[in-house]
Formats: sequence, C-alpha cells, structure tokens
Amino acid sequence: MPSTPSVQRFARIRSDDRVAWVELRDDTCLELDAAPWHGGRPTGHRWERAAVTLLAPVQPSKIVCVGLNYHEHVAESATVLPGSTPGTPPAEPLLFLKPPSALNGAGSPIRLPPESQEVHHEAEVGLVIGERLTRASEAEAAKAIFAVTCFNDVTARDIQKREVQHTRGKGFDTFACAGPWMVTGLSPNDLRVQARVNGVTKQDGRTNDMVFPPARLVSFISHAMTLMPGDLISTGTPSGVGPIKAGDTVEIEIEGVGVLSNPVVKA
Repeated sequence: MPSTPSVQRFARIRSDDRVAWVELRDDTCLELDAAPWHGGRPTGHRWERAAVTLLAPVQPSKIVCVGLNYHEHVAESATVLPGSTPGTPPAEPLLFLKPPSALNGAGSPIRLPPESQEVHHEAEVGLVIGERLTRASEAEAAKAIFAVTCFNDVTARDIQKREVQHTRGKGFDTFACAGPWMVTGLSPNDLRVQARVNGVTKQDGRTNDMVFPPARLVSFISHAMTLMPGDLISTGTPSGVGPIKAGDTVEIEIEGVGVLSNPVVKA
C-alpha cells in the first residue's frame, strides 16, 4: 500500500533582523537551510515560537486566485456571467492575480484603503506549489501541491463591482493574508473552511463544495502560466462573504491547518 505523507508545519519567521525558513515542532521553530520544497534541512539553530514573528509562509512569484468556485457562493453571488443566468457556475475557472506586495502575515493588520467604503473578508484554502509546473495533468498537479495554508482574499467590493478587472479591488497592500504556517501531508479535497469576525462565524463551508477541485484548478492554471515553487493558489471562497471595519479582528480557520488572525485598521 502507498505510504501516507507525514503532516509537517513550515513557516517563515523574523527574529530581530533575521528572516528564516523553519519547521514548527510544538512551540519550537527549527531553522532550515533552504525552503522546505527544496528539501531544506535543520541547521541546528532554534527559537521558541513566542520569541519570533510569523511572516507570510511563502514568497511567491505570483498569487493566483479563483472566483466563484463554491456552489453556495455562486448561488449567493449577484454576478452574472457572460452567456449564463444568475447563479450558474462558470464553465471554466475564473482566474485573477494578486500582487506579491499584497501579502500579509498572521497578526499583521489589514489596512483599509481610503479609496474603498466596502471591504470584505473571503476565507479560502491556499495551495503552495512545490515544483515547476507547465501544462500539467491533474495527477501531476496533485503531486505538485506541496502544502496547504489559510488565506483571506480581502476585497474592496465597491471597487470590484464598478471595475471590469479585479486588479485594484483585490490588490491593495495587506489584502492577501496567508498563514500562520503551511501544512504538508494534508489533502485539500474535503476541508472545513471558516471565517469569523470578532468571534462570530460568518463563513462555514467545505472544500468538497468547490466547482473545480484543487488538482483541476492547478492543472488549468498551469496551462495558462508556468507555476513556480512557492507560488500560491487561492481556491475561492464559500458563501457568507461580508464587510469588515476598523477595530475588527478577522479569523480564517482551515481544518487541519490552524487559525489565521488579522486585526483591521484604517490605512
């Protein structure tokens, strides 16, 4: 029988002026000599987790996001797709990009830009790519998913609604919250996805409600652009998206991963 991949937690941390890749074991951070998807090995240096700052767990060349990828979210969405009726799932994945400059780690504030009066949370499963991938089959894509992380696709909804492209409404600094770490050996195909605002549950879904499951998404994306190790794929959000305001705390919880928490402030 095939072996079950081991579950490990990896992160990027800052200690004083030093940034490092680490493996998390309980409350200890073991420094690695390279990124984990490149086979990073412990150097022997370690930190207590309470003594470091968790950064976004990846440094991607690109952040690829997917729109309208949960059936329940399609049903609640007011978006009308070309050639379709309201509430009809897209015929193929709807892709957009967030710039790496939007990355935001655990505990770091989401900064509300003055250009928007309606910013929303979107709880999502983030897939970390572990190898170079071009025009991959679904089987190849599944093997290339290195790890899973929590992702908050923060969105200036009012800007998104009035602009044809998603770039500005999705791309503000701090609008790509990821973390608090990434977990290997975890299948993304049936995980619970939740968002809480000030402790109140706003989103609660499962990845088995996706229109296009993870491996199919990664394969599809790889036919449009080459994916590189460390790239981040955000796989869409379940129903229940809604507004956040300064003073709120947003938590994204992915089953088997943990909780990504970010305060909300004015920019």
